[in-house]
Amino acid sequence: MTDTKKASDVFIDCLEAEGCEYIFGVPGEENLDFLDSLGRSDKIKLILTRHEQGAGFMAATYGRHTGKTGVCVATLGPGATNFVTSAAYAQLGGMPVLMITGQKPIKKSKQGRFQIVDIVSLMEPVTKYSIQIAAGDNIPSRVREAYRLAEEEKPGATLIELPEDIAEEPTTDYKPLPKSVARRPSAEPKAVRAAVQAIEKAKNPILVIGAGANRKTAGRMLEQLVEKTGIPFLTTQMGKGVIDERHPKFLGCAALSAGDFVHRAVEAADCIINVGHDVIEKPPFFMQDNGVTVIHVSTNTAEVDPVYFPQIEVIGDIGNAIWQMKEDISPNRSWDFEHMLAYHQAELDHTNALAADTRFPIFPPHLVKQVRDAVPHDGIICLDNGVYKIWFARGFTAYLPNTVLLDNALATMGAGLPSAMMSAMLYPDRHVMAICGDGGFMMNSQEMETAVRLGLNLTVLILRDDAYGMIRWKQANMGFNDFGLTYGNPDFVQYAESYGAKGHRVESSEHLTELLAHCRDTPGVHLIDCPVDYTENDQILNIDIKELSAKL
Repeated sequence: MTDTKKASDVFIDCLEAEGCEYIFGVPGEENLDFLDSLGRSDKIKLILTRHEQGAGFMAATYGRHTGKTGVCVATLGPGATNFVTSAAYAQLGGMPVLMITGQKPIKKSKQGRFQIVDIVSLMEPVTKYSIQIAAGDNIPSRVREAYRLAEEEKPGATLIELPEDIAEEPTTDYKPLPKSVARRPSAEPKAVRAAVQAIEKAKNPILVIGAGANRKTAGRMLEQLVEKTGIPFLTTQMGKGVIDERHPKFLGCAALSAGDFVHRAVEAADCIINVGHDVIEKPPFFMQDNGVTVIHVSTNTAEVDPVYFPQIEVIGDIGNAIWQMKEDISPNRSWDFEHMLAYHQAELDHTNALAADTRFPIFPPHLVKQVRDAVPHDGIICLDNGVYKIWFARGFTAYLPNTVLLDNALATMGAGLPSAMMSAMLYPDRHVMAICGDGGFMMNSQEMETAVRLGLNLTVLILRDDAYGMIRWKQANMGFNDFGLTYGNPDFVQYAESYGAKGHRVESSEHLTELLAHCRDTPGVHLIDCPVDYTENDQILNIDIKELSAKL
């Protein structure tokens, strides 16, 4: 006799078969059958959040850390539309996510068009796969396909809409489909040979590590390539930590696209090995038709535009491609990278001088140094979006992959706190810190209650300037009047304590040092209200290039 289950039970069976551990979200009336089935699962834990956007950010961060699909749930209409920003965050950032949304009955009208939005069509531009379940028997294949596409390079967001009448209908043939055994294609040997020949012939090759290279195997192979050849490397913001930035061949982070210290080194190169380049990030350099060879190493062919048109492409699994190149290459004994490395030393000297400024409110370069000194080698910082992101990208030394989580793809505000919460859940023995501007923090600050309820160990560092500081800085630099970008804030200490967290307010540079250490060493959710001084943001690029070049 064939067993019969309701479709929502089948859905949960399929998620369990895929290895789902958590579902984050805010269920609604149209999810009640799904919620009932989930409540009987002994493998999946529901993490109830205070907003769907926070749930989506947490699921995306799960995918970013693990490489496995993070799962989140919302109801129809406004619940589902609240997923849009999170879907774009995952899609642009290369984070595997499955979003599950509810819907009114599709076989009969229940309440006219009340709350009904075509979510499948709405989500198509920001997902890899967006589909409605019209029959329970289709659930195993749809779930398997959503997971496959979410995790396939480039990873991203998928969405399945489960209408309430489909969720409750009896279903047979409910067995989950097995995962296929798949291996990403290896790079073509002739392409590898062409790349190696170009590198060997170059006088000054350089390695650029981008977002797509932030994978475990790729990182190991890249470090071995650097060790064998001595070729120096730089990273994009989302490539930070792929190789330990204390490495003697590290040239810096291209937090900007041009005009920084690291770009002097790029301009001195005649061969650029660009690994894991993704056009969702700001370009780490602007390519010109000046004879410099650019080698594109990625899982996908290059998306060509006026500032990026590589002459050689090595396409396939990045880790395998770098391994092939490393095995084949013979380092050129005439290579001399001291002049490139001198630019990085000049950047360190410049940054260290700024970091010594102990003014109050806190100067951003000094703040970055304080945080680096306080965070253990395997600690994780999760940045929201603001001008401080540039300060941290340039000045914070990353020791391990995925220890500096920032968003240089969608570059959305509001993701810092949920991202840190997910990190603290996955790595309870590691110190985790959310670093947020006051504007970004308030966009999802309600998740402080979730963090406290989950018993997380977490520090939330709020950089307070009572304004949308990055836009205000740009406004001033463009010669506009100071208008429309300042606001008031709650008493953040009392605000944290109202949620059951511990609140602290920085009163000096020395006090910040004490608070960072105290929060690191004391369990629980901590919030630090830290006033910052953004009046000298132009120091990011306060570089006399002619004088620097003359010295070097």
